[in-house]
Amino acid sequence: MTATSERRPIVLGVDALDRGPLAAAWAADEAARRDLPLRLLHVIPPRFRDPRGYDESFHAELWRTGRRLVEKTAFLARGRHPDLEISSDVVDGHASHVLVEESAHAELVVLGSRGLSRLEEVLSAHSVTAPVSARAACPVVVVREPEHVTQDPPCVVVVGVDGSRSSAAAVDWAFDLASRRGAVLRALWVWQHLPFLPVDEDAVVQRLRGELYEATSGQTGRYPEVELTHEVVRGHPVEELAKASADALAVVVGRRGHGGFTGMWLGSVPHGLLHRTHCPAVIVPVPSDAQ
Repeated sequence: MTATSERRPIVLGVDALDRGPLAAAWAADEAARRDLPLRLLHVIPPRFRDPRGYDESFHAELWRTGRRLVEKTAFLARGRHPDLEISSDVVDGHASHVLVEESAHAELVVLGSRGLSRLEEVLSAHSVTAPVSARAACPVVVVREPEHVTQDPPCVVVVGVDGSRSSAAAVDWAFDLASRRGAVLRALWVWQHLPFLPVDEDAVVQRLRGELYEATSGQTGRYPEVELTHEVVRGHPVEELAKASADALAVVVGRRGHGGFTGMWLGSVPHGLLHRTHCPAVIVPVPSDAQ
C-alpha cells in the first residue's frame, strides 16, 4: 500500500456504486495540476473464515471486481493525462477506516457521492463520505456534481466563513485553489436570526462584514492575483452556500464539530452541504499544529 512517489498523493476512493467517472476525472485533473501522483484505492469487506470455503470464493470475486474497477479508473485517468503517475490497490477492511488512515499521508482524499439522504447515510453501514470527511487528516473533496467552469464571467470558488479556526483553514485552502485555477474567490458569511428576537440588522451586517474582511485579510498579500469579493447574507448557512454552489468550481468549508457522532464531528453545515451542493464540496480540517 505504498505510493509510487515520496510526494503526498491525491487519493481517490474507487467505489462501484458512486458516481465514479465524475470523481475520477476531478481527481486526475487536480493531480495533474498539482504535479502529484494519483492513488486509486478500492476497499472490500474483510475476509471471514468459513470452513465450507464459500467465503473464500466470494472474497476472491470481490477482489477481482475491485481490480477491474481500479484498472478501469486508471485507464480513464491516463486517457485525460497520459503522463500522470498512478498507483492502485485493492485492500481488505472497512472503507471509511482505510481512507481515514490513508489521509494521514495524502494531499487530498477525493470521493464520489452515492446520493444518499442524511437518514440513509446514518442507517447505511457502507456510508463513506460523512465519516471520512469527519475524521480525515487532510482535506476531503466530495464530487457530487461537476464543477462549473465558465470563461465570462470568471470561474468562482466559494468559501464559507464564520470566524472560527476551522473556517480560517478553509479560507487558506480556498485562496490556494482560486490561485491555481485563476478563479474569483467569493467569501460568504451567512448569519441566522431568530425571528422573535429584536435585532438591528444593519448593525449586525456591518459588524460581520468587518469580521469577514479581517478573516480573509491574512491571505490577500500572499495571493495578490486572486480577485476577492465579500458578502454577508442572512439565511441558513447550508441553504445559502448550496445556492452559491450553482455556478462555482467548488464550495470550501471548514470541518467544525464536537462529540462522538459522525455528523457532530463533521459539523452541521459541512454535513448538510454533502447532500446539497451543485459542485464539488471541499471539507478542510484544522491543521494539527493549530488544534
